[in-house]
Amino acid sequence: MKPRRSATGRTRLRELGEDLLLQKLFRLLPAGGRVVRGSGDDAAIVAGPAGRDLLVLKTDCVVEGVHFERNTRPQEVGWKAMMRPLSDFAAVSAVPEFGLVTLVIGGGREVKWVTQMYQGLSRAARRFRVSVVGGETSNTSGPVVISVCVIGRVEKDRWVSRAGGKSGDSLFVTGRLGNTLKRKHLNFIPRIIESRWLTANFRVHAMMDLSDGLGADLPRLARASETGFHVERESIPLNRGASVENAISGGEDYELLFAVAPRESKRLQNSWARKFPKLSLTRIGYLSQRSTRNSQLLPGGYVHFR
Repeated sequence: MKPRRSATGRTRLRELGEDLLLQKLFRLLPAGGRVVRGSGDDAAIVAGPAGRDLLVLKTDCVVEGVHFERNTRPQEVGWKAMMRPLSDFAAVSAVPEFGLVTLVIGGGREVKWVTQMYQGLSRAARRFRVSVVGGETSNTSGPVVISVCVIGRVEKDRWVSRAGGKSGDSLFVTGRLGNTLKRKHLNFIPRIIESRWLTANFRVHAMMDLSDGLGADLPRLARASETGFHVERESIPLNRGASVENAISGGEDYELLFAVAPRESKRLQNSWARKFPKLSLTRIGYLSQRSTRNSQLLPGGYVHFR
């Protein structure tokens, strides 16, 4: 897909979009021989000391006016800031261990807001035994930005990327989609426990978390796996009050989307129901052969700069 150009002939970020921008930037970034999986996946995977687990690194941010509103409770802002990168740890089935926090904020903000935000962030970190070991603060005249970097580990035979899907694989999602439940995106719990159980008991070919919506994230998984996909819209599990369109394009569900061999589907569903009786697991379709003729169009999810 070629980016649109403005009347001046210069391509603006809103005309390029997030995915194409990242493709351009990735080509400029150096990567050494220890990089197992770098830019373009949910988290970076790097070789650790000889014979040890792989290192996992992820950074994410929340921006006032984009990921939360000014009147949002600061404890919820802190919770979300920490849980967003942890959701990416779930996507690669990794265990988080250490965190670094960068806070960019104006000097006019009340100290109480900052301390309460850190209370929420700390509560989220303790939930998954993450030690926050440092960070940075900076003044700004713009909106509040909180960036969290998390470092952890994953066994060499347990990590999952977006790129391992195969034609014919069954596609599953955890939970329900459509961010219509009040404040869901501020109180979600990353599916780390579920992801770790999955990779301990099944061979997961490809996986990612649904942060930008099924309509944006599933095509990314399919592109990385060099496959097409087919979604059975009537099978998509919906939150109360959500429409199928909202479930596809709404974003910020933070559920897992993953692909497994079709022969594993029934055993997976039965085992999941016993292990996680309060969390649904739904087959929503399958990966197909890559072809321009069978590409299924979905309402787009959230894309930065558009």
